[in-house]
Amino acid sequence: MEDCGGCGFRTCVEFNEKLKDNPDLRKNCIYISDKKEKSKEETSGSSKTAWVDSLGREFDFVLDKFIEEPGPRETIIPHNPALTVEMELKAGEIIIGRPLGVSCGCPVTHSGIIMDVDKKTGVIVWYVTGPLTPRQKGFKDLGYYTALAYEGLIQESRCEIKIGMRYFFLPRMCMLQWRHSGLVNYLNRTPLGLQVRVEGLWIG
Repeated sequence: MEDCGGCGFRTCVEFNEKLKDNPDLRKNCIYISDKKEKSKEETSGSSKTAWVDSLGREFDFVLDKFIEEPGPRETIIPHNPALTVEMELKAGEIIIGRPLGVSCGCPVTHSGIIMDVDKKTGVIVWYVTGPLTPRQKGFKDLGYYTALAYEGLIQESRCEIKIGMRYFFLPRMCMLQWRHSGLVNYLNRTPLGLQVRVEGLWIG
C-alpha cells in the first residue's frame, strides 16, 4: 500500500530520501524490511530509536499496529453518538473525523475503516488507515469525536511496561510524529511483542 505512513514519514518518496543517509530506517517499512531483523534487543529498549518525537519531546515506547490489520486500532465515540444510527454505520465502511478536545485535540483529520459499531452506546472501533483510502473509495464524515483507547503492539520500548502505569508513547503511524500519553490497562506477551490497550489518551 503506497504512502501508508507506517515508516513514520508522510510519503514513500520522503522515506526513500531519508533511507539514503540512514539505511537502518529500512526496518521501519513493513513492506521491504525483514521481520527477522527485529530482535529481542528492540523489545527490551536497546535499539537505535532516538526516543524523541518531532518536537524533541521524550517518549517511552512505540505503538505499532497488529501485523494482520490495515492500521492502528482506535476506540472512539462521536460527539453525537446518535450518528452511529442516523448514518447507519457498519463494519467495513470508510469514515473520517477529527479527535477534538480533552481526548487529544489532534489537528489532523483521521480516516479509516470501521471494525465494530455499538449502536446502543455509540462507541466505534476502527482501523486508522490514512487519507488515501477515503480519497479513492469515498467516505462518511463523522465530524468531531473523542478518542477513548488505542490497541496495538509494543516492539520497541526504552523501559519496562507495566499494567496500571501511564506512559508517553509514539504511535508508529502518527502523521505528525507527536508523542501521546496514556494508561496501559491491558497487557499480554506475544511472540510479536507486547499486546496492549492504552486508555486516558492525551497528546503532548
